[in-house]
Amino acid sequence: MHNRPSVPTMSLARLVLTSGRTVALAELRLTPTYGTLLDAYPCRPVNDLRIKTLLHTAERMSPTTPVHLIPPPREYPDHYTGPYGPVEILPRIACVARLSSPPLNPSKDPLLYHSTLTVLWFQPTPHIPTPHDTAPALRDLDWLTLARDHEVQP
Repeated sequence: MHNRPSVPTMSLARLVLTSGRTVALAELRLTPTYGTLLDAYPCRPVNDLRIKTLLHTAERMSPTTPVHLIPPPREYPDHYTGPYGPVEILPRIACVARLSSPPLNPSKDPLLYHSTLTVLWFQPTPHIPTPHDTAPALRDLDWLTLARDHEVQP
């Protein structure tokens, strides 16, 4: 399929934000938060490094698209405190998605322009967000502030 304005492209899902804007889930990468091996126990420094690495991955997905991190929930189970602080656990699955929607600027032709945003978030299970099952933090994105208009490339 050619990526031309006149040829509609398929998305993984269409999501409706709290603002009422519909966005297309154009690309999604799901990875285990900690992978198969963890060199150290899960703690804030390890988690912050993992988030930083995922943000770099998100930036490389589409270098001209802004990236937004939805801060992950952090759990502190009743475990020991190691040399790097207490045990801190993030949700099991890290998600990096490229989202697309009609242009922010209403004067731009929606066949020639679209707005985009790459988002990083964490969730407990490996499922694709759907219109009826979207994480509240993802639904509440402030698209007008975070996304950027781009010209569609032929």
